[in-house]
Amino acid sequence: METVVIGVGPLQPDEVVAVARGTARVRLGEDARVAIETGRGCVDKLAASDEPAYGISTGFGALATRHISVDQRAQLQRSLIRSHAAGSGDPVEAEVVRALMLLRASTLATGRTGVRLETAEAYVALLDSGLVPVVREFGSLGCSGDLAPLAHCALALMGEGTVLDGGVEVPASDALPRHGLAPVELAEKEGLALINGTDGMLGMLVLALADLRRLADTADLAAAMSVEGLLGTDRVFAADLMALRPQSGQARSAANLRRFLAGSPIVASHRHGDGVVQDAYSLRCAPQVIGGLRDTIDHAATIAERELLAAIDNPSVMPDGRIESHGNFHGAPLAYVLDFLAIPVADVASMSERRTDRFLDVARSRGLPAFLGDDPGVDSGHMIAQYTQAAIVSELKRLAAPASVDSIPSSALQEDHVSMGWSAARKLRRAVDGLTRVLAVEILTAARGIDLRAATHGPPGPATAAAIGVLRERVPGPGADRYLAPEIEATVELVRSGRLVSSALTTTEEHGR
Repeated sequence: METVVIGVGPLQPDEVVAVARGTARVRLGEDARVAIETGRGCVDKLAASDEPAYGISTGFGALATRHISVDQRAQLQRSLIRSHAAGSGDPVEAEVVRALMLLRASTLATGRTGVRLETAEAYVALLDSGLVPVVREFGSLGCSGDLAPLAHCALALMGEGTVLDGGVEVPASDALPRHGLAPVELAEKEGLALINGTDGMLGMLVLALADLRRLADTADLAAAMSVEGLLGTDRVFAADLMALRPQSGQARSAANLRRFLAGSPIVASHRHGDGVVQDAYSLRCAPQVIGGLRDTIDHAATIAERELLAAIDNPSVMPDGRIESHGNFHGAPLAYVLDFLAIPVADVASMSERRTDRFLDVARSRGLPAFLGDDPGVDSGHMIAQYTQAAIVSELKRLAAPASVDSIPSSALQEDHVSMGWSAARKLRRAVDGLTRVLAVEILTAARGIDLRAATHGPPGPATAAAIGVLRERVPGPGADRYLAPEIEATVELVRSGRLVSSALTTTEEHGR
């Protein structure tokens, strides 16, 4: 995707990801230019009127009762941005800042915010330049939207604050001229228009959904490798059994497990007469748990798609020329699903850790050496890799506690109920990273277990063999204990990039499964 055109209509999730994480350029569409100029005309009329209008000729929040004279309105906008750029803590990731800026530009493009065309163009040019305003971790309560994060972006637009230029934090006043950009002096209503949105929450939700769709497939692959390496059965994933419980996510995960295990000599080697009546829950219930994550992803995606259709600001410019105050900036709908996603993320990771532990316990691994060590007692194998998983899973359980139930009043009780959606999004990002790492350890362990089975049960199936082949490009097979942390990190990167699961899925397509 080379260029994303920001028009009056909604952005697509893949466009958000492409701009946030890639090198896609951005520009305003012609329909957006017309809509912006129309909306600005409504603001100009109210600005010339003697009647007070919120955000145009008044103060903000609890200070909205003060009328602001014409000669002070430019200062009003500057003061709004400077005072609201009050974040603290470490800088958030560049991809988050780029996503929220793109989404704010999309709302500006609807004409519902009343900004001038030149301000919208300058905002898009800042995003397109590659400069990344420095946004701090703490500051947003998710109501009115993500005020502080967006204010840091608006501050850079004004030529103040700091930006990342080639990854180095520098003053915006120095960086803008180097990129052919000029600072913007904001006019009436523009300060509010630049900061009153749910763009940070939404951007992080869209990015998390892209990651979690890949991780759901990866969790299916990890489970299939564990079923194979632990001599489990694939019969429990049969389509007719899944049809007894018509949950769509479960059906999709079970279909993946069948594809990943199809043609496996290991599975075939003990299909009959092995004396095992039932596999442990962590093996046979994998599609039920991973499928639950898929269903939650689908629900969250519906909320995200609706929010991508939205034009969040306060007040909003209506098609008939009215400028109305309202509460659409409240982040509750996003906060709830951001919290919701963290629950199945933690549970999928918890089940993954249990499968890893089974590989390491001679009482449950069905003939594998203790801790998969080359010479157990001398070698500890993957003993501490499971500790790492357990530590992450414990953290994920804490991250599954909802942020959205904790409202802290602000702005002299004018904003007496807030969503905490930004906090929900931040912890979900940590949870997604944790799940990535837990699945990587399971795949690393399962691959070792499968390799150790080769002499007695034959090779793995085509799909899991393809994934192990990709892994072995970076991580050697079984042997004496080695420095394990780099091997875990290499596997984490393969999981994060999607290379492991894409190799398995491609193989199933080539084999017509």
